[in-house]
Amino acid sequence: MTTARPTARRSMLTGVSSRARLIRRAEGRDAGAIGEIYDEAIASGVATFARGPHDAGERTSWLAARGDRAPVWVLDDHGDVLAWSALAPFSHRSWYDGVAEYTVYVADDARGQGVGRTMLDHLVDEAPALGYWKLVGMILEGNDAGLALATGRGFRQVGTHNAHGRVGDDWRDVTVVELHLEERP
Repeated sequence: MTTARPTARRSMLTGVSSRARLIRRAEGRDAGAIGEIYDEAIASGVATFARGPHDAGERTSWLAARGDRAPVWVLDDHGDVLAWSALAPFSHRSWYDGVAEYTVYVADDARGQGVGRTMLDHLVDEAPALGYWKLVGMILEGNDAGLALATGRGFRQVGTHNAHGRVGDDWRDVTVVELHLEERP
């Protein structure tokens, strides 16, 4: 099973060349690490409306249930998962077939190293081969890093859904961002 890297080992590998890192499709062996990274994000209170925990069994089932147009990728650094990202159809309605919602999650101790940027760029590059012409993201208020990541990669803010969901007992807004892949420079 691939796991999130223990803190001591992560600090020893901080200077490892990005060539040692590989973005690949997630496999069942990555489920535990994906769950750990997701639960770290949940604990932050600004990344998702989801509630944990997400153990390896739950994430294995989640991976197995995803369709061909809803892939999950991981950033693998010598067998340690630093991040995961995914695409999923935006809607079941046929006229939105070319629109995907994206998601990027980075392990707490891998943040600030360009990992999120690498993962989002990978989604942008892979999406057209899956039939997507637009990516949409929903970024919770307070997720300044997520919003900066999206806008820094060319996504534009198109609006805010007010009181879109709850984190704990608090209603939270989400900022909607989009990138039309056929209109990229």
